[in-house]
Amino acid sequence: MFIARSALITTLALSLAAPALAMPPPSDLALACREPGGVTVLAAWSEALPTHQRAAWINAERIRWNAPQAAASVQLVLIDRPTASLRLGEPLSLDLARFALRPLSTNASDDDSARFSHIAGRGFALDAPIRDAAWTQAQFVVALDAEGSVLEATGVQLAGGLDARFTSAEQSTLGATLTSDGTDFALWAPTARQVVLCHRDVDAALPMTASIDTGAWSANLANARPGARYAFLVDVLVPGVGLVRNRVTDPYALGLSADSQDAVVLDLDDPATMPEGWSSDARPNTVDGNTDLVVYELHVRDFSRDDATVSRAHRGTYMAFTEPGSDGMRHLQALAAAGLTDVHLLPTYDLASVPERDCVRPVLRTDEGPDGTGVQAAIGAVRDRDCYNWCYDPWHFNAPEGSYSTQPNDAAARAREFRAMVQALHQAGLRVGLDVVYNHTMASGQDRQSVLDRIVPGYYHRLDADGAVTTSTCCPNTATEATMMAKLMIESAVIWARDYRIDSFRFDLMGHQPKAAMLDLQRAVDAATGRRIHLLGEGWNFGEVADGARFEQAAQGVLNGTGIATFSDRMRDAARGGRAGDRGDALFAQGWLSGLHLDPNAAQAARPREDTKAELKSAEALLRVGLAGTVQTFETFDADGVVKPLSAFRYGSGPAGYVSQPGEAVNYTENHDNLTLFDSNALRLPLDTPRHERARAQVLGNALVLLSQGVAYLHAGQELMRSKSLDRNSYNSGDAFNAIDWTGATSAFGIGLAPVWDNEDSWPQMRPLLQRAADIRPTADDAAFVKAWTLALLRVRRDSPLLRLNSADTVQAALRFHSIGDAPGVVIGHLNADALPTTHPAHGDGELLYVLNADPNARELSMPALAGSEWRLHPALLALMAAENEATTRIDPRLSDAKLDASGRLLVPGRSVLVFVR
Repeated sequence: MFIARSALITTLALSLAAPALAMPPPSDLALACREPGGVTVLAAWSEALPTHQRAAWINAERIRWNAPQAAASVQLVLIDRPTASLRLGEPLSLDLARFALRPLSTNASDDDSARFSHIAGRGFALDAPIRDAAWTQAQFVVALDAEGSVLEATGVQLAGGLDARFTSAEQSTLGATLTSDGTDFALWAPTARQVVLCHRDVDAALPMTASIDTGAWSANLANARPGARYAFLVDVLVPGVGLVRNRVTDPYALGLSADSQDAVVLDLDDPATMPEGWSSDARPNTVDGNTDLVVYELHVRDFSRDDATVSRAHRGTYMAFTEPGSDGMRHLQALAAAGLTDVHLLPTYDLASVPERDCVRPVLRTDEGPDGTGVQAAIGAVRDRDCYNWCYDPWHFNAPEGSYSTQPNDAAARAREFRAMVQALHQAGLRVGLDVVYNHTMASGQDRQSVLDRIVPGYYHRLDADGAVTTSTCCPNTATEATMMAKLMIESAVIWARDYRIDSFRFDLMGHQPKAAMLDLQRAVDAATGRRIHLLGEGWNFGEVADGARFEQAAQGVLNGTGIATFSDRMRDAARGGRAGDRGDALFAQGWLSGLHLDPNAAQAARPREDTKAELKSAEALLRVGLAGTVQTFETFDADGVVKPLSAFRYGSGPAGYVSQPGEAVNYTENHDNLTLFDSNALRLPLDTPRHERARAQVLGNALVLLSQGVAYLHAGQELMRSKSLDRNSYNSGDAFNAIDWTGATSAFGIGLAPVWDNEDSWPQMRPLLQRAADIRPTADDAAFVKAWTLALLRVRRDSPLLRLNSADTVQAALRFHSIGDAPGVVIGHLNADALPTTHPAHGDGELLYVLNADPNARELSMPALAGSEWRLHPALLALMAAENEATTRIDPRLSDAKLDASGRLLVPGRSVLVFVR
């Protein structure tokens, strides 16, 4: 018989803060308020207390623990001060608060067991409810022998209990809220002994009051107006450290001072936070459903740092986007005019890895040759103090990053400049998306850059079986399955969508988050903005949450029917060759784009031809999967020629087709992670491949994305053959390896060996290529060729509803792939609008045929199924041949050899893309 929750809450009618500490003198508190990230240990953790937490609250009444079989009894023990003893073999002190735990007859599988599946053992129920003050004390479960001595003891993971006890906290308003009589401050800290508000402008410390219902602490300051700086002092028990006084910023802060030293009160309705014209800003009306999305992934600093046409003060900042005449903005305008819909910015919230003032610029040596180590060594010496990072290292989720602002110490200016960037992109015809990282933080524990864990230790992060923070995402993983972490994520997304007019989001490592939380977020952002906010993310399935170990994940194959899209790696790997994380000789594994079977490199030339031919057929099968939007029910022929649904095609050990609707798949051949497409092809194509052939392979890679059903996704510079000099992970490789030249005149290929910290094991494979940099590095003409082709393909997609079908049924009805027999290398997709229902907007729009030839040689094919009235090249491709083209050296002369006549005779130039209509 379990204690009813209503009875439990009634019983817990004591002060949340009890037992309270004596308030220190104001002078001591004011001193503590001045030190950003400061820690004062008020009582050290006893060596006689465990530091691990191998038990967990399932709810406010049950605990799970792997108790020793020999235990005569199990008790929950509360320790007010972290100076007591729980030594094995010693009697349990009689003056400790103790609560009997009754073993359950089952393992409590009906009590959110998946969320706490990392804790082995049985469930235990409290015989009597614990008092409220228990949440502010150190908690242990202890197994005692018959004589009352300690057999085993461990701490308890609190998150499940806190969520069950403080259910009303989810509805609370947290952060700094301006009112008619000042500012209300609220911080959720249910395990804190006391919380003090630091008013930094007047060097004052104000005690805050706890709510028994929500666990939040609150205070009002009549003299705190926009621009006021503040922080909190939180007195809380930290396992392994003791009772500490942490000086922390506000996890809900809308504004920050430079380098996140203080939170800043900010009113996003204040005209000081708005650029001129913000009230009339409107997003372009270019997207209805997900399949209309053509996304361009861009880093704020990369965009303008090296653009001499941007005013010097604006380079690398939000404000660079407000200069419409710059090379970068003219490039984006051209992409938008051709059909690009969204610019997705790599993370722009407050990040922890770049100094917002006085970042260091390395002095580079460029005289060591294309395979020298000087450039990466100079960057490596300062890379944690320089101005560059991809920014996947959150510090505060709700405030714009200051290193991209011209005034990092002015919170209002940061908001105003961010909004000016959004407004400028909207005016250029582009919607704005954000890459957001709610799956981890930069730091946890007592680190200065840890905010959440220093307020409610052990709650906001996902813990392992010992109570340590999991780091499978590279950094401390957040627990978005916890109520208040999900609340923070959802309310943060609402702020960006509503107040900064963000149109779409890309979620980093979304598979580490619950599907339920993502659906709640979708509803919240749509409701807050009155429109559909498009969501897509990385649905990778790995780590401690893999295969639904703790909750139903927002992962590939799980989000079907939600409209939330995940990146599909099926076509990417088949096109490029190998897998995303390849190193060493695996970098020479060829794919459909890079010469598999048809143009073997030195490492592949000795392989049996039948083997490589079979691999090429399998690669083409996965290309068809991607081109059909990865829709699981779509039927076409597999590598063996047998027609089957895409869910029966194989990708590794799982299904290749996994989405229910095409808008749930994101198609890409390059993004910020891993090698750029050009660099991947540089390694995998034969070493002596001419530059122009490399450009043609790049066009094919871009065409796969833009001709696919689903969401189309391009990486900035992909249309210019962007190189990072073979750096597979340039997140902290500085400006030089991440450079983009919007004119295409220069390339980073051959600036030196890729940085040692993530590439040294592949230097033997990289050196020979870099030594040939003069033969491989793309020229301005090569970049212009790929850009012209990419613009043409964008126009094809924009003008062809058949390439943007929004349901599995319409894709199945309209799309057919044609077999070319036993000579792989050419993929042919045929879209027929007359096959669509008569009520479909695209019905009657004719037929579109695309032909993708990875063979360096021309192919002549007999296609009786295509016989009939003669096909003609799409007008966007005809423009590439026009004599009056802006620069005649940039046309594609091979297009004049392309033909599909009424008899079905198809002539396909080598390494080419053809799009026909009739």
